[in-house]
Amino acid sequence: MPSKVLPWIAIGWALLAIAGAAEAQQNKERFQRDSDSSSVAYTTSMEVLDDKRPLRIADRLSMRVVEDDKPSVPLYVTDSGEAEVPLVGRVQAKGRTCKQLAYAIKGLLEKEYYYKATVIVGLDEAGQKSPGRVYITGQVHSQGVQDIPPDETFTLSRAILRAGGFADFADKKKVKVVRKKGAGSETKVVNLDLVINKGRLDLDLVLQPDDTIVVPERMINF
Repeated sequence: MPSKVLPWIAIGWALLAIAGAAEAQQNKERFQRDSDSSSVAYTTSMEVLDDKRPLRIADRLSMRVVEDDKPSVPLYVTDSGEAEVPLVGRVQAKGRTCKQLAYAIKGLLEKEYYYKATVIVGLDEAGQKSPGRVYITGQVHSQGVQDIPPDETFTLSRAILRAGGFADFADKKKVKVVRKKGAGSETKVVNLDLVINKGRLDLDLVLQPDDTIVVPERMINF
């Protein structure tokens, strides 16, 4: 092989090595970033959940119940130190680890909703301060105050999900959002049935701080 070719071969191998090292570092960082959410997606044992880092205000979490065989749902540690958990409402999260929080949720779910609940909780992102709150009342499973996550588009359907979903007699077609406007207020009526069942995401209202969500009861329940 001509001697002039050898240096270019060496350079080529060096570039490949550098590219491989860079890719390996990216994969490592991606793994570190996604490890908790991946554990929520794939883990079926509560024993492997993180039991070292205490949760803090504004932390973003993911939770799923293995027995449900459904995708994870987002949780958010509010300014009060609690997380709004579907079906059971607010649960103290600040100061607890993911494992401790999972066992607390497990106990509450098994009191009323599950014979057995394997609860998986993982930290998605260390939190930032919420830009504000919304208020939800009416035909949902968990009424009350919800902190707006700081780094996502918080829509009406997401708020309903965090409230545990619609109650049995909710009127999904006439969900009201009361919004402050100047010295008064305005009311928007949203047909969430179209959003949920027809995929009309353009109708899914983006919420603002101090919005009040009112889910009315259907006039005829059958």
